[in-house]
Amino acid sequence: MHLKILELEKNKVRMVLVRENHTFMNLLADEILRDPAVNVAKYVIEYQFSDPELLVTTDGSKDPITAIREACDRISRSCNELITQVGSA
Repeated sequence: MHLKILELEKNKVRMVLVRENHTFMNLLADEILRDPAVNVAKYVIEYQFSDPELLVTTDGSKDPITAIREACDRISRSCNELITQVGSA
């Protein structure tokens, strides 16, 4: 996955996730919003074939990049658990 940081502040980040689509972006935004320090987590795909832009803001108690990393870790753990369960079935 390739990222382009458009804006980075103490409690705000805007980034483009190259070649991602609604499937991953919905999951990521939903997981980021589970963090109580996050105020906003949303994405926009302006045109059908454009790369999505993610916006994350926090209440200042956590860096937005940290919130994104933690959300990605939780998604990864969930996927690994599912793979394990499917393998055991």
